[in-house]
Amino acid sequence: MPSSPKFFHSRHPPPATRLTRSTALIVFSALSFLFSLYVFLSSTDCGHQCLSDLRSVRVLLDKPGNVNVIATSDGDVDVNGTKRHKVMGFVGIQTGFRSVGRRRSLRKTWMPSDHQGLQRLEEATGLAFRFVIGRTNDRSKMAQLGREVAKYDDFLLLDFEEEYSKLPYKTLAFFKAAYALYDSDFYVKADDDIYLRPDRLSLLLSKERSHSQTYLGCMKKGPVFTDPKLKWYEPLSYLLGSEYFLHAYGPLYALSADVVASLVALRNNSFRMFSNEDVTIGAWMLAMNVNFENNRRLCERKCTPTFIAVLDIPKCSGLCNPETRILELHRQEMCSNGSTLPLDDK
Repeated sequence: MPSSPKFFHSRHPPPATRLTRSTALIVFSALSFLFSLYVFLSSTDCGHQCLSDLRSVRVLLDKPGNVNVIATSDGDVDVNGTKRHKVMGFVGIQTGFRSVGRRRSLRKTWMPSDHQGLQRLEEATGLAFRFVIGRTNDRSKMAQLGREVAKYDDFLLLDFEEEYSKLPYKTLAFFKAAYALYDSDFYVKADDDIYLRPDRLSLLLSKERSHSQTYLGCMKKGPVFTDPKLKWYEPLSYLLGSEYFLHAYGPLYALSADVVASLVALRNNSFRMFSNEDVTIGAWMLAMNVNFENNRRLCERKCTPTFIAVLDIPKCSGLCNPETRILELHRQEMCSNGSTLPLDDK
């Protein structure tokens, strides 16, 4: 099982949002300094050929946005021929610098707070979990993150500016990083403001499917937000019409390996990026020959005998007041101790 932190170097957004060359160099140097203390290799006999044995890596992209190099403290390694860690599902929990309290609540409930616990969870469910976060120019926040990384060792670090308006770019960088590091049947995007049952998510992902390209989530439609004052305002609404197409709620969805492989193979600038990450992913899925699999257990409003995740939708995108709600839900017998039941195909 690969240990964290993982450091992913992604291609930046289009030039209009790109930092200047000199500023980018300063930021990169500061970032490298902050994390250099945490970057080292496990001592193994297989050297660079066993990716799962690397303690910390940076995955670099070439100009078209393809993963082709893994950078370690011992130098660059060609990704071809390296052994990706095999899991049934890789779950990237998207988080930010203001979400320290959310991560604390998750580690007190359904996500283990130590490396051994994560290992046991992976062995029991086939799922690997990591918090996914980018970088910031705020040195104090980066230093705080560095201390959290050193303590919990449960992060996948993206060399990407952490900003809400750039979530579609961060999501694409996440899928590319996850695909480079893990040989997984499914790649799951989750937010840090949900209550999740990993055992039941494992059962859902392990179900036999006739379609190799699957987009799995709690699907929705609705009016396009055209008011700039609204949180989910879409500047490109003129391309969408009055109603959104079918797409999954953003807090939790999964893409099968074949789908992610197709995303990885394309150039970053060949994708149209909408303002909202869930709409952006849904648009990409419409353009691909994928099977839309709708499962309402991924967005229950309360704990039930078969729920997989609890969200306070539509009032909030995930859970309202998640730091408190996650702890409250975990204290409920139905939420934390309900049995793992076989899921039907409805």
